[in-house]
Amino acid sequence: MPAHLDPRLLRAFLAVAEELHFTRAAARLYVAQQALSRDVRRLERELGAELFVRTTRQVTLTPDGERLVPHARRVLQAQDDLLAAFRQARPLLVDLNSPGLETGRRVLYRARELAPEHELMARYESGLTGAAVEIGAGRLDASFGRYAGLDPALRARLDHQLVRLEPMAVLLPEGHRLAASAQVPLAALAGETVYAGAGNPRTPEWTDLARLLFEGRGIELAPPAPLAVGIEEFQRIMAKDAHPILVVVGFPAMPGTVLRPLVDPVPLSPVSLVWRKGLAHPALDALRRAAVELGFAESWLDRPVKGWIPAMDMNLASADQ
Repeated sequence: MPAHLDPRLLRAFLAVAEELHFTRAAARLYVAQQALSRDVRRLERELGAELFVRTTRQVTLTPDGERLVPHARRVLQAQDDLLAAFRQARPLLVDLNSPGLETGRRVLYRARELAPEHELMARYESGLTGAAVEIGAGRLDASFGRYAGLDPALRARLDHQLVRLEPMAVLLPEGHRLAASAQVPLAALAGETVYAGAGNPRTPEWTDLARLLFEGRGIELAPPAPLAVGIEEFQRIMAKDAHPILVVVGFPAMPGTVLRPLVDPVPLSPVSLVWRKGLAHPALDALRRAAVELGFAESWLDRPVKGWIPAMDMNLASADQ
C-alpha cells in the first residue's frame, strides 16, 4: 500500500464512479479522457485493486470500487474544507502578459462571469518566463503563454492547460513593402530582419518560438533592442528600428503600423494557462472552465491544414493529454 495518495487520483476515481462514463467524467474535470484513464489506472496500481469493470458498452464499479466511494468522498470533502478555510478572501492573481492581448483577457473576463463571487485580478508581467518566476515565488497565481518554451526546471513546478493555437502575424510599418498585402506568406519575409523580443529576459520562450519558425526560411532574428517598459516606449523603440515585429493576430493596434496574418504555412503560437503545481482555488477552476468554453465555441484548438507548430510543443501537449 502507498504511504499516501494524490487527491487528484481520488477525484478522477470519484468522477468516473458517479458518471459511470469516462468521457463525461473527463469533461466534468476539464481534462482529456486519456489523462483521466491514466489517473484511474495509477490509483488501481497503488491500491492493488481493480476499481472498474470496463466494456465497450458500459463502465461499472467492482466491489472494491464500491468500497472506496465513501472513503474517497470523505477525504476529498476534508481537503475542500481545509482549502476553503484559507482561500475564502484571497483574490486570484492572473497575469495577462501585456495590456490588450486577446486570449488571456477573454478567458479572464469569462471566468469573472462564471465566478462573480470570487476576485480575479489582472497583472502584467510581459512574458511567461517572467511570470513563471513570480508564480514559483508565490507572488502570482496563473499566467498565459508558451509552456513548452519554459526552462524544464520552471515547468517542473507548474501545471498547465492548452488553451489556444493562436495564429501568428507580423506588425509592419505603414510604408513597408509588404504592408499593402492582406496576408504575408512566410517566404515573403526572406531577407527581412524581424524583431521577436531577443534579449528580453521575461520572454525567451517567444524568442525561441521565432527562432524555430525562421530557421531555414532566410528570416533573420533582430538583435536585442533596449528593454522598453510601457506601450509608448515600445512604440518609440520599434519605430526607431523599423523592423517588422512578430506578434499574434490578437495583438493590439499600434499607430503607424499595420498587422498582417502570416500564411503558407500558418504559424501557430501555443497558448497555455499555467499555474502553480498543487494550487487549489475556485477562481482557478473558473479560469479552466472559461478556457474550455471559449476554446470549444471558437475552435481555438483546431489546427489549420497548413498550420505550423514546433514538434516539441505538440509532443509535450500530447504527453499531458
